[in-house]
Amino acid sequence: MSKKESTFLNMTIALFVITIVAGISLGFINDITEGPKAKAKLERKVNALKQVLPEFNNNPVEAVLMLKSDKAKDSIEIYTGTFDNQPIGTAIVGSSEKGYSGLVKIMVGFNPDESIKNIVVLEQKETPGLGTKMKDEKFMRQFRGKKPSEFNLKPTKDGGDVDALTGATISTRAFGEAAQMAYDVFVETNQSEN
Repeated sequence: MSKKESTFLNMTIALFVITIVAGISLGFINDITEGPKAKAKLERKVNALKQVLPEFNNNPVEAVLMLKSDKAKDSIEIYTGTFDNQPIGTAIVGSSEKGYSGLVKIMVGFNPDESIKNIVVLEQKETPGLGTKMKDEKFMRQFRGKKPSEFNLKPTKDGGDVDALTGATISTRAFGEAAQMAYDVFVETNQSEN
């Protein structure tokens, strides 16, 4: 069998065939994994809601309110937890694009008295060992039970009340900005309901 001569046409056809096969394969794999990815995302959201809200017996995911706002690129998600049809807390997803490595997305749970029940980091790409410490208990503890109307969510370096993460002031600012956005939306929605 003789060796085929390399020509521009042969190389173009070979690349075209490889591209088609790779594209079809990737599309097929994406279709297969789409369901499990959506299920995992929903489970993460439900687990976050359980962490930021007092015990609830409704399904806040089904009753989610999507609010368009100029404060965020995407719609802001608002979840209301109830126990025996009595509101017991509200969880709001806040975000900031001003993290050291971009997006910082958190879920903030508010008690009816406007104090923060808890915060869960949903998404961040901050520097490992520095900005990623925003998930640590030591950092989170300073927000629990605080009312953002009385507790400035900015780092102390910027005149606020938050002890910044060591070496990660930018990440701390983004976290505070996301929490402030969630609080502002919480106040706006409560005022519009009353």
